[in-house]
Amino acid sequence: MNESKPPQDSAIEFPCDFPVKAMGLASENLHLTVMEIVRRHAPETGDAALKTRPSSNGKYLSVTVTVRATSQAQLDAIYTDLSAHEQVLMAL
Repeated sequence: MNESKPPQDSAIEFPCDFPVKAMGLASENLHLTVMEIVRRHAPETGDAALKTRPSSNGKYLSVTVTVRATSQAQLDAIYTDLSAHEQVLMAL
């Protein structure tokens, strides 16, 4: 039984600044990978929008990029691409 769900209205009011977080194994280029993916969908995102934080044991790295989101579809596309990348273990 496959029922189509009607489009849901977003609880987010666009445009807005929205933090996108991705986590993966600590590497020298994870932050570059995340920025490349984000900039595909939000090309105006500057380097100052990026923050990183290592886990307490240093094995993982959290990368947060604050984007100027213009639509739910834009955010969905960012999360889809992040989740599909082999370096990204989790996208929030």
